[in-house]
Amino acid sequence: MAKKKTTKKETTKEETKVAPSTATPSAAPSLSLLTQYIADLSFENPEAPDSIISGSGAPQISISINNQVKKREDDSYIVELALNAKAERDGKILFNVELVYCGIFKINNVPENQLPPFLMIECPRLLFPFARQILAQVTQNGGFPPIMMEPVDFAAIYRQNIEAMAKQQGETKAN
Repeated sequence: MAKKKTTKKETTKEETKVAPSTATPSAAPSLSLLTQYIADLSFENPEAPDSIISGSGAPQISISINNQVKKREDDSYIVELALNAKAERDGKILFNVELVYCGIFKINNVPENQLPPFLMIECPRLLFPFARQILAQVTQNGGFPPIMMEPVDFAAIYRQNIEAMAKQQGETKAN
């Protein structure tokens, strides 16, 4: 029986030893969306049907976004995302939509000082696509082209709110 000659290829590996983690998997930060729902929805079309049938020129559309957080007794949080859209043409309101879309979130293993960014950035970011779809459907069902909102930078809104609060506190202390 002939022996098969084998050659060994030398490979170099860098091995990094990682110290065993003392943290348990349950100590990892987690964010869970328990439920989401429409808390308030209003669509007004005060000039209908004239606002739908007639009209020349594109309407002026203004959209505002606001979010709030309410802590519940069971250590979960209600995050409210409020979207308001108003369309006007020639000084007349074509439509006005107000939507408050909420989610109940459970956040575990996040230090108290790091909760605000989770609640004011990540939670609204998760809710926004659903609220945007509702806004588009409602305006379309009202007889208008659907409002197609661009993605929102909730981190920028959070930073602006922090800066505004700091400025306001500075003005209060100066008085």
